[in-house]
Amino acid sequence: MAHQSEVVLDIEGMTCASCVARVEKGLSTLPGVAASVNLVTNSARVEYPDSVSTDQLVAAVTSLGYTAHVVNPQASGTVAAMERPVISLSALRLWVSVALTVPVVILAMVPAWQFAGWQWLSLVLATPVVFWCAWPIHRATVRALRHGSLTMDTLISLGTLVAWGWSVYALFFGMAGMWGMTHGMAFFAWQQDPTANIYFETAAGVTTFILLGRWLEERSKRSAASALDEVGKLQATSAAVIRDGSERVVLIADLRVDDVVVVRPGETIPVDGTIVHGSSSIDMSALTGESLPVDAHEHDEVSAGTVVLDGLVHVRTRRVHENTRLAQLGALVERAQLRKMAVQRLADRISAVFVPSVIGVAIVTAIVWLAIGQSLASALTAAVAVIVIACPCALGLATPVALIVGTGRAASLGIIISGPEVLERSAALDTIVLDKTGTITSGVMSVIRIEALPGVDAAAVAAMAAAVERGSEHPIGRAVVAYAQTMSLPPASSTGFRALAGGGAVATVNGLTQLGLVDTEARVGRLDWLVENGSVLDESLEMSVTQAAQSGMSSVGVAWDGRVRGVIHVADSVRTDSAHAISRLRALGLDPVMITGDSADTASVIAAQVGIDRVHSRVTPEDKVAFVADAQRTGHVVAMVGDGINDAAALAQADIGLAMGTGTDLAIAASDVTLVRGTLSAAVDAIVLSRKTLRIIRGNLFWAFAYNVVMIPLAAVGLLTPMLAGAAMAFSSLFVVLNSLRLRSVTLTS
Repeated sequence: MAHQSEVVLDIEGMTCASCVARVEKGLSTLPGVAASVNLVTNSARVEYPDSVSTDQLVAAVTSLGYTAHVVNPQASGTVAAMERPVISLSALRLWVSVALTVPVVILAMVPAWQFAGWQWLSLVLATPVVFWCAWPIHRATVRALRHGSLTMDTLISLGTLVAWGWSVYALFFGMAGMWGMTHGMAFFAWQQDPTANIYFETAAGVTTFILLGRWLEERSKRSAASALDEVGKLQATSAAVIRDGSERVVLIADLRVDDVVVVRPGETIPVDGTIVHGSSSIDMSALTGESLPVDAHEHDEVSAGTVVLDGLVHVRTRRVHENTRLAQLGALVERAQLRKMAVQRLADRISAVFVPSVIGVAIVTAIVWLAIGQSLASALTAAVAVIVIACPCALGLATPVALIVGTGRAASLGIIISGPEVLERSAALDTIVLDKTGTITSGVMSVIRIEALPGVDAAAVAAMAAAVERGSEHPIGRAVVAYAQTMSLPPASSTGFRALAGGGAVATVNGLTQLGLVDTEARVGRLDWLVENGSVLDESLEMSVTQAAQSGMSSVGVAWDGRVRGVIHVADSVRTDSAHAISRLRALGLDPVMITGDSADTASVIAAQVGIDRVHSRVTPEDKVAFVADAQRTGHVVAMVGDGINDAAALAQADIGLAMGTGTDLAIAASDVTLVRGTLSAAVDAIVLSRKTLRIIRGNLFWAFAYNVVMIPLAAVGLLTPMLAGAAMAFSSLFVVLNSLRLRSVTLTS
């Protein structure tokens, strides 16, 4: 089997899913080449045999009309994509188009302002809009035609170029160029000389509307691309490593397999490896979603991106850099986003039918006019009128205006929607996958209750535990301290604090004389650890711990004077709105599924509290992606709600990913919707508002095409003057805007 190499190509000029398909097909024509093209990052990840060179890969892309170059392996393809000058150039094209189009449209639509020579000024202003500002549209049209496809770009190019071309002809060879010409009002085409009319406002206006929509989509693409950079941010930039018998600090890039890395409390583990010395509680929530830390000892495996909470550990490196599980999670995100961005846009699907229909009607119109004895000029005039009328002014507004209004309304409700693809997918959703920790629950441990021995005050147990845990970074320790602060407890301090990795903490507590405790050594930790260290455990407390575990709670014991005096039960509390939100999801026709890295007992208890029947526990990030993908393969349209690094790939894989705004940057960047409010109710609101916005967009598209369907026959038989056509087009666009503005008053029932 031939050796396969991999390279990333940076590609410029892709604008839609059709471009992705063409580039992939072009690269795959080379023998042994497999390519995955990503519209998010404007790049292609290519596997190729030794018989193929990178120059051939670049040439294959270039032959399709795009530009490509090989990305430096040490650089981030995503960063390169985001820093391209083409992004700022697209904004420049838009604002130049707006500045030049506004006066052209005003002059065309207000006859009273049509001063002598206004039509020539319109030519000067509209020409750069049609050719320079709209150049990406024309270039995409040529590419599509070379591959036998018709898209929205084809319709825009055809309409704007014909409108501009006819107007130039009318200026130089017709009556429109006469000094002092104005657009008068007439009801029928035969009442006017067709060469006395110009359509510069149509050509420039449509271009501007389309560029506005493209610019909004470009912004959402840049936001999506940022997900691929967040993985790098999770990695430390340097690490302490033991080499030649001494500890030294090196850059992460200089770490090698079999290095021994020193990780101190509070630090992030930079590699995948095995603990060879020390023990600690490890916060694994980033990768597994487990709400509680995991005790790790010598010979246990640990992963990059997890955090050492207590105890110093030495980790022998097994995998570094792009081979770590964390880096592979980033690759999962990229592959998932690639699949999602391949969705064909609704407007393109309509255009594939509409464009050839318009061209066919224009040709038939010309033939019929010639057949009934009219002149060639009259036949061409009617055919041109058909194409100009078909130029989709309202269509250019249909999606971007509704998107602006809908996303603006969503933002006012604490919901950030990335782009129109989200709206198009929302209507078909039938399954919603919910992470547990930080999504259904708050993600923060809290004290549920305290059980104390007879004769021991529960307040004393809480005060003693809080005094010991005052400086702890452990989630349970923080929960105990927070609970004690809500009670009217006497102030206490501790000395001689020692955190014993994987067990608990010890300190001498001072200042609890009111409770009869003076300079008392106390231990807080796991019950088996307390017993191993000489504390006697009462049977009643042991039974309480067993019952608490069955309810999904975790427990720590508090011991002093050689006996466990009480236990504190803690749990990740369910958000107050979760149960109601899940009932609303069911009412929308969605089947909720909980999927979590936590234990089966804990997951089932939480699911029962909020009314979820389908539960999957002990699930890895890779399993989450596989679950979503399997559901999609069986015909389901899936939304995913999560907040952690371990949810990021599944968020990207899902048809719609919704990330809690209180979650990690990677989860937010990989998602389609960010829930700033950070509640499950916000996820329901996002789906409801997306569906309402989609209905508005569909209504706009229907009106835009219905206008064309009505006007094209009138133009074909010569019943429509340009003035009436312009007025009708303006009304059509106004309707689209007013229809979209209805979203500003949308109210959501909680």
